[in-house]
Amino acid sequence: MPTLDYYFATVSPYTYLAGTRLEEIAARHGLRIVYKPLDVVALFGRTGGVKPADRHESRKEYRLQELRRQSAKAGLPLNLRPAHWPTNPAPSSYAIIAAQNEGGGDLGGLVHGFTRACWAEERDIAEDAVIRDVLQANGFDPALAGRGLLAGADQYGRNLEDAVAAGAFGAPFYITEGDERFWGQDRLDDLALHLDGKL
Repeated sequence: MPTLDYYFATVSPYTYLAGTRLEEIAARHGLRIVYKPLDVVALFGRTGGVKPADRHESRKEYRLQELRRQSAKAGLPLNLRPAHWPTNPAPSSYAIIAAQNEGGGDLGGLVHGFTRACWAEERDIAEDAVIRDVLQANGFDPALAGRGLLAGADQYGRNLEDAVAAGAFGAPFYITEGDERFWGQDRLDDLALHLDGKL
């Protein structure tokens, strides 16, 4: 089965706005998604980007307008200034890595559950209770939150290195086996067209 590498950040509003459309595309095309959560701020620093807090005011203003518009297009509620952002993305990322290694639940739902918790539900995805709740809601053992820490930390660091080496520079970022790269949830339609052989 062909694979697609999916680089994303659990604190990224654009990862949230992707919803579960990637999983729908993958199901239609027989793709296996390799979920690669990473530290997107570190990725910016490695690839010439600027973290949101350090951007020019015009970019900050545009980002807020664009998030409002993209939220409306996606039909997903979004708080432009969530109570728990920025927060530490590592614990939720470790949980996703552990869940992928364990298998048996809904990984796409898990990723969306964490991003929704941050951007629509005013929950802190760095908190153990929130991580356990989102794991359980998506069919995973909540104890993975603790069991997967060491392996998760190691893989989390490797995901950043993999992203830099593969040419990813933001989140969400999708890379096919043929090295076609798509940046942003607003490129999912292009990804689908590419997989259909139309682009």
